[in-house]
Amino acid sequence: MYYTGFADEAGKDFDVQIKATKELGWTNIETRALMSGNLASITDEEFDSVCAKLDEAGIKFNCFGSGVGNWATSMTEPPDASYEEMRKAIPRMRELGIKLARVMSFPLKDTSRFEEFAEEAIKRMKTIAKIAEDGGIIACVENCSGWATGSPDHMIRVMEAVDSPAMKVVFDTGNPVFDPDVRTPQPHKMQDSWEFYEAVKPWIEYVHIKDGYLDGEKTVFTFPGEGQGHVRKIVADLFKNGYDGGISIEPHMAVVFHDDSVKSEADIQYSNYVEYGKRFIKMVDEIKAEL
Repeated sequence: MYYTGFADEAGKDFDVQIKATKELGWTNIETRALMSGNLASITDEEFDSVCAKLDEAGIKFNCFGSGVGNWATSMTEPPDASYEEMRKAIPRMRELGIKLARVMSFPLKDTSRFEEFAEEAIKRMKTIAKIAEDGGIIACVENCSGWATGSPDHMIRVMEAVDSPAMKVVFDTGNPVFDPDVRTPQPHKMQDSWEFYEAVKPWIEYVHIKDGYLDGEKTVFTFPGEGQGHVRKIVADLFKNGYDGGISIEPHMAVVFHDDSVKSEADIQYSNYVEYGKRFIKMVDEIKAEL
């Protein structure tokens, strides 16, 4: 098992991301916001600078946290930009030795129309899997902002229909806490992280750590183990079953990547990210000691 994280939550500046990673004693970053964009969109000059900085610091990118099919896209709009992002990213991923790309499955705001878009959702995910397979990488579908996130059953339907070694699941412990289960009558009840985890376990390639709870309609993010994401229980079960992949922290506490209204001073962002990482390391050490 290795630790990693969305280090852009420590700071937008890439040097700050490297600094936070090294302070935690880690050697991996899940790259998302990078320089003027992301791994697929930065200039060649910026990419060369990133490569040099990684080499100098002894840090690697273990995963590209792409925008493919994410919250900024829609199931009701053409998917071409997402496909193009994948194609642009793959040569750079291969140059850096990155095997995993986090993708999503195109959000659909009207939960009453999920079944109407089932065929289209699966078609899109098959296309993404083919692009990944041709590029020699694995597209990891996150249970976040997409058709496959409607319920555990929706993710299973995607995985079974695509049936490709180039498409797996990245399971986020916190997202089900805030996601409606579209199988239930409206107003939908929220999902349960343990139930989702148990259902998709055979396809899990990679894990995100997030935690929190709903205070009425307000989303509250917490340190790992302090919310309703069953973080400790899930991590213990992963280790019990021999999980040896990456575990990536995504605190969302001092800054929420896709919400510009959530702001914090740079030092608060940095300190929160590092503290979150340290608390998660402590949790893992305790879990391992109990096994």
